[in-house]
Amino acid sequence: MSVPHTASEPLNIRGMRVVEHRFTVPLDHSVPDGEQITVFAREYWNPEVAAAGDLPWLLYLQGGPGGKGNRLLQFGGWTKAASRHFRILMLDQRGTGLSTPANRQTLAARGDAAAQAEYLTHFRADSIIADAELIRTALGSGPWSIYGQSYGGFCALTYLSFAPAGVKEALITGGLAPLWGPADRVYQATFARVAARNAEYFAKYPGDRELTTRIARHLDTVPEYLPDGSRLTPGRFQMAGSFLGGNTRMDGLHYLLEESFIPTPSGPRLSDTFLAGLWQLAERSTNPLYALMHESIYGQGQATNWAAWRVLQSRPDFRPDAAEPLYTGEMVYPWYFDEDPALVPLKETAELLAAKADWPALYDVGQLARNTVPVAAAVYTDDIYVDRDLSLETAGAVKGLQVWESADFHHDGIADDGEGIFTRLLGMVRGGPEQ
Repeated sequence: MSVPHTASEPLNIRGMRVVEHRFTVPLDHSVPDGEQITVFAREYWNPEVAAAGDLPWLLYLQGGPGGKGNRLLQFGGWTKAASRHFRILMLDQRGTGLSTPANRQTLAARGDAAAQAEYLTHFRADSIIADAELIRTALGSGPWSIYGQSYGGFCALTYLSFAPAGVKEALITGGLAPLWGPADRVYQATFARVAARNAEYFAKYPGDRELTTRIARHLDTVPEYLPDGSRLTPGRFQMAGSFLGGNTRMDGLHYLLEESFIPTPSGPRLSDTFLAGLWQLAERSTNPLYALMHESIYGQGQATNWAAWRVLQSRPDFRPDAAEPLYTGEMVYPWYFDEDPALVPLKETAELLAAKADWPALYDVGQLARNTVPVAAAVYTDDIYVDRDLSLETAGAVKGLQVWESADFHHDGIADDGEGIFTRLLGMVRGGPEQ
């Protein structure tokens, strides 16, 4: 089907040509004439390389769920490498950015929690990829190249499962999703890797072990409040473990902690600087779909039932009341919807999504076993978000998928050497060095 599409006039930004696109697509792709929503995308190309019409498209599928497309200020990192070959399309996946939004403000208009949960069943990778295929056709592109980072890699596997004819080649970084099995095994694996990363961190900054415990126990008894007025609890403090998912970002945790306590007339308190920095890590007002939909990305024919929370019960070292609590990773727990003001109105909706048992399949294992699209994936040995062993299991199930494994990077490898990683993967799918 054709979809309504509008495009802005090109804008010049620091050597880039930028065009804004808006597409009208079905909320439910099985009912093409039903309710419609808007999906926004922004196009970037380098006029010094070629005219836009002479460059093939590269669709970038970003991490998430619930992440909007990157807002580029100039070409750099992987986009610098990609702009030598492609027109880059940054997609605001449905519900994010300038696409029809899905948050506590807009979801209230859907009705009760059941209506909201039903609406959100159309915000997983299968719908995102169906959007992408309509967008590809609207842009007049033949099979295009796709690049998936983290959750974007999950979406790339869905694309290869259900619309492989639309894909010329696929690059994936830190995003080989498990193709089967309950969500529990994802968290059993990632809890182990996060624990190892905690040990690595505290070995590098041994003084932060005592400081971390001091902050957690301080929060047990002394009310401290984040900039949005919500109370900082030990569990929310542990979310600072998101720093551990990167190479250079790990040191950012130390810099956050070093400004934690300050003396006040009423005794030691957590500084405004520390509370503001922690709030940026712990709040979900800018990406509520991450919390709402996170475990659903592992749901296929079964309920997730708060898998991370259930697995946590077998990992007392991660409990907020542990003698020396560890930092957590990307896990989402039910109490998020009690403590984060952006999520509190969505608590019942989240419970219904966690209990949903009839999620459709996100992957066609048979089609992936017959895959003919060139695919190259970067797998990071110590990735705390997408487990290395589960990633290699998936790689073995996709015909022709080439793996480059590296212990030099963590989940955000493209933030460290995006240009080098992208160039390497592009060369792999094209049968040699950069072309």
